[in-house]
Amino acid sequence: MNKKIPQIIKEIRQFTPLEIDYSYQKSISYSQYAMWKQCPHKWELMYKDGHSAYTPTIHTVFGTAMHETLQNYLTVMYEESAAAADRIDIEEYFESKFRETYLKEYQANKSVHFSSPTEMREFFDDGVNILNFFKKKKGGYFSKKGWHLVGCELPLSIRPNERYKNVILKGYIDLVMYHQEENILKIYDFKTSTRGWNDSAKKDEDKQFQIIFYKHYYSKQFNIPEDNIEVEFFILKRKIWEESEFPQSRIQIFSPASGKIKTKKAVDSMTQFIEECFDSTGGYKPTTHKINPNKNCQYCPFNDNKELCIK
Repeated sequence: MNKKIPQIIKEIRQFTPLEIDYSYQKSISYSQYAMWKQCPHKWELMYKDGHSAYTPTIHTVFGTAMHETLQNYLTVMYEESAAAADRIDIEEYFESKFRETYLKEYQANKSVHFSSPTEMREFFDDGVNILNFFKKKKGGYFSKKGWHLVGCELPLSIRPNERYKNVILKGYIDLVMYHQEENILKIYDFKTSTRGWNDSAKKDEDKQFQIIFYKHYYSKQFNIPEDNIEVEFFILKRKIWEESEFPQSRIQIFSPASGKIKTKKAVDSMTQFIEECFDSTGGYKPTTHKINPNKNCQYCPFNDNKELCIK
């Protein structure tokens, strides 16, 4: 039997995102911010100057299919029952999403393949291993005792800086849960990774800021105290150390510090991004943004284009 839906969940589900008039308003996202933080010139080329440079990869296909498969499983688990979720042929569901996503990206890539059958089989098998591990261990990560599903892919749509009313932050949160007795919302961000996050990745503030932004702006969007929101990166590992002396987990949990000091640092960085790139009307500032050579240049689509980027 379904639980009675708490009022806060009803309100969140009924939320109508801000409509954007692209004739004079700008939509920004965490990925835009992260690109600007990594290299302002790359952001300028892609977003301000409109140089399209998206190239699909097997990693993005895998990530999308894995997200949708887990979200579907958890939706059935909380809205029906764990038994109903277990009756889903999760491998078949993942395979259909994997094929569907690859086909969509293949067509967007002018019908040019960007992966090989061997690579696709490897990624598919990795996904099946993750999902089988998740089904066996799900009780250690998701409890039904007191918890309600708020939703998956929930929209975030807010003006992050009221002095820039025509700049709107948009995003979709992978999973939000609610514990009624404790009055706690929990925001999850799913990440797929080859072997999980090492200490360096965990200490990377640019990675941390994504979920801190979600917490801060979700708090403002629904007028919920930040102290009542928890955050967690749910990291899915494709590979494990087979020869390890200890049992290896396919899932890694990481909850970065998200108190007032860290949140202020994140929000100040977002403010800097907006102030350097946009004017008060929402237009792009006539600014030439600096080139920031870094270790990721080798993956940049403009790396070999000397007309657009001279490092």
